[in-house]
Amino acid sequence: MDGISTLLIALGLAMDAFAVSVTSGATITHDRLKSALKAALFFGAFQAFMPVIGWFGGLEFSDFVSGYDHWVAFGLLALIGGKMIHESMTTEPDERVANLLDLRVLTFLAVATSIDALAVGVTFAFLDVPIFIPVVVIGVVTFVLSFLGIYIGNRFVGFFENRIEIVGGLILIGIGLKILLEDLLL
Repeated sequence: MDGISTLLIALGLAMDAFAVSVTSGATITHDRLKSALKAALFFGAFQAFMPVIGWFGGLEFSDFVSGYDHWVAFGLLALIGGKMIHESMTTEPDERVANLLDLRVLTFLAVATSIDALAVGVTFAFLDVPIFIPVVVIGVVTFVLSFLGIYIGNRFVGFFENRIEIVGGLILIGIGLKILLEDLLL
C-alpha cells in the first residue's frame, strides 16, 4: 500500500475522533491544552492499537480469503465508510458532546471511535500490508486531529457538525474502490 493511501485511510479513520473532539471541545472552557492533550493521546493510542489487533486476527484468516481479498477489503471499507456517513446523517451533533474530562467517558469514546480501525487492520492483513507504518501514521494523524478538534472546537463546531464524518466515510469508500479496481484491472 502506498503512502498516499495510508495517509488517506488514517484521515478517514480519524474523522470520528475529530468530530467527537470538535463537539466536545466546544464545551471545554478551562484547561483546554491539558484536555486536548489527554483526549488526543487516548484517541491516537486506541486508533493505533486497534488495527494491530485486527491485523493479527486477519492473519489467521488471510489464507482462506486470498482469492477474493480485494472484495473483502472493498466490502469492509465500504461498510465502514457507509456507516460513518449514515451515522453523520442520523445522529444529532448534540448527542456526540461528552465530558472528555471523565476518564471512563474518554476511554469509551476512544474505543467507540476506533472500532473501524480494527476492521481496517483486518483489511491490511488480507492485503498482506506490513502493519508498523500504517499504525504509526494512523496514531499520529488521529492524535493531531483530535488535539486540534478539542483546541478549536468552540470556534468551529457549527461549521463542521456532520460534514467531517461524511468526508471520512467517502475517503474510506474511495480507498476500498481503488483496491478493488486495482486488483480487477491488473
